[in-house]
Amino acid sequence: MLSYRHGYHAGNYADVLKHSMLLQTLQLLHKKNKPLAYIDTHAGAGGYALSDAFAQKTGEYLEGVAKLWQRSDLPPALQQYVDDIKHFNQDSNDLDLYPGSPAFVDMNLRDKDRMVLHELHSSDHLTLAEQFAGDRQIKVLKTDGLKGLIAAVPPIERRGVILIDPSYEIKSDYLEVAKTVIKAHKRFATGIYMIWYPVVDRAQTEAMFDLLKQSGIKKQLRIEQAIRADSPEYGMTAAGLWVINPPWQLDEIATETLNYLHPILNKGDGHIRVEWEVGE
Repeated sequence: MLSYRHGYHAGNYADVLKHSMLLQTLQLLHKKNKPLAYIDTHAGAGGYALSDAFAQKTGEYLEGVAKLWQRSDLPPALQQYVDDIKHFNQDSNDLDLYPGSPAFVDMNLRDKDRMVLHELHSSDHLTLAEQFAGDRQIKVLKTDGLKGLIAAVPPIERRGVILIDPSYEIKSDYLEVAKTVIKAHKRFATGIYMIWYPVVDRAQTEAMFDLLKQSGIKKQLRIEQAIRADSPEYGMTAAGLWVINPPWQLDEIATETLNYLHPILNKGDGHIRVEWEVGE
């Protein structure tokens, strides 16, 4: 929805999981010396100042990335995540800026790789386009990301990571995401599809997944962190990634990461899940 601004939520617990797993997916793919494309359907502004009005109004980053910032016992996936954020802050020890998904990927982009970024919000698109202006590896498009995804696959590299990260402010987004991924998968069956999702209404979220599970698509992995039990009273009580074609070992890395995060970010009655919903 065009009113949505990720700046309110930058660096929250959902971002910790989403971005740490995105980085690990890239690292696992980089083990092969072959080019890849990163396609982002809802790229946002590219980076966020945690001191601005958006972040300060909600303070969500204080219950997310800020909880990890000074820790010395981080597992490898979270250590890379924090190291990249420190690099984005010009190696400062102060947590002033938070990178969006495109910025995380840009910090780990090889010369042979490429990014295609979709962002429809006028202000965020302008910021994103300015950030990557002149970079021939990165294409920034002011278009609907779900429609743009169909046009972007299969990429010429024949290897790719697709992050689908809408706001879900419109209820129809849930089923539209599932339908779009099914269409995209028919065009690019070997792509890695990472669908970020919130849990506000569990039935609504699971309806999206039921459609994917019934599609005949193999290798579907759920990675989920709930900081509270499901409830209509608390807004987003859980968030996660639904990954199609996850690279080998991502499930193990996710388990290690969530086992670490759970006691730090849990509000007392949450849960963690790393489950193969559809196998080979």
